[in-house]
Amino acid sequence: MKKVMVCGCGVQGSTICRKLDEEPNIEEIICADHDLKAAEAVCKLMKKGKPVKVNAEDLDEIKKAAEGCDLLVNVMPINYGANMLKAAMDLGCCYQDLAAVENLPEVMDVDKYDRWIAGIRYMYDNYSKTFAANNTTAIIGTGSAPGVMCVMARKCVNELDECDTINMMVYEGVKAKRFLPFWWSTDVALADMQEDAFAFEDGKLIRTKPFSRKIWRKWPEYNMSPVMLCEHAHDEPVYVGFNAEKYFKGCRNAYFKYGGVGIQFSEPLYRAGLLSNQEEEIHGQKVIPQEIILKHVPLPPKNPDEIKAIIDEGLIADGGAFVIEAFGTRKGRYVMVELHLNAPGLVESYEKAKMTGEMYLTGQGAFLYTKLFVNDMIDQKGLISSDMLDDRQVEQYIRWAEDLGITYTMEIKENVKPTDLRGKQFTNE
Repeated sequence: MKKVMVCGCGVQGSTICRKLDEEPNIEEIICADHDLKAAEAVCKLMKKGKPVKVNAEDLDEIKKAAEGCDLLVNVMPINYGANMLKAAMDLGCCYQDLAAVENLPEVMDVDKYDRWIAGIRYMYDNYSKTFAANNTTAIIGTGSAPGVMCVMARKCVNELDECDTINMMVYEGVKAKRFLPFWWSTDVALADMQEDAFAFEDGKLIRTKPFSRKIWRKWPEYNMSPVMLCEHAHDEPVYVGFNAEKYFKGCRNAYFKYGGVGIQFSEPLYRAGLLSNQEEEIHGQKVIPQEIILKHVPLPPKNPDEIKAIIDEGLIADGGAFVIEAFGTRKGRYVMVELHLNAPGLVESYEKAKMTGEMYLTGQGAFLYTKLFVNDMIDQKGLISSDMLDDRQVEQYIRWAEDLGITYTMEIKENVKPTDLRGKQFTNE
């Protein structure tokens, strides 16, 4: 019987806690949060939950709460990752993080725009040795994107003999009648919007500008007009770049493209300099532009009553797209493997689990990595990212996802070239 601590009892964290409560080989789930009431609230819905107040800035406090745990799951903001990862290494337990770890102390002397990549490389090369020595495993990037996206990208690439290019795309199409540009953390969303992005191009990781290299797509599957997607700061191209040979059949190019309501709201702000997090003086007052925007952007809905109120007010759209294009050779022919993920939208997610579609896909997608852990299906020792599952684990993940209503369709098309991904306009009608 296993004991797990989930740190962060927000919507995604509470989803993982409640799903773990259904697992027969779980003895206890420590539900930890800086807000004890949040931890207590989720435990009231569980049989095996134990609420604990934890200050994630205090390493010793984390370790005390997680004593005796087999797995530590981090569902907190990215700035707490270094402490959480260190706690797991010190305790000798397994570790799961929905994100990656930012600002590792060992790479703080690196230029800030390259620090994140340097941190992932450092974890692969150094922290991995500690987990392996402890006979434990750490997996980073286990939400929806990255996470579900990485599993599905692997599924696509497995259809190829050799891979040339992977294009991973998310289009956020849910639009409420009320002003609500983001369905996840506004802090994280706006921070990502103003950061340089990364692409893996011609076998090298390169830096790209936010909102650049626009492409257009028309997907009949979603009954949408042509939509625009652009460069956006995300983990996936970095993971593919590091793991191209072993896990992606020699892939030379990987891109993450993002579009939808959040992009449409944020791009004009970025162009005007209003997403900057650098202090400036206006009429004698020192201000940080991004903080002004954050002050006036509503928070995403979390509790069921608020979600229901938004649905009852009416929706302009309840759609979106989650698509992967993998280009390469198959049986001597150049092909594109196109995969479309199908997951509950806002209304269906509320009906199923009293949450938004964003919460459903991220929380359930993360839980499936946790389920692999607690069912002893993780054989690797050391630290890996979510794209580094073996083929058996990928297929099991997909089977479990289907049970949660997260499915996919896949089509192999011949003689479709990835000529547009560096920014040329192309519509796949």
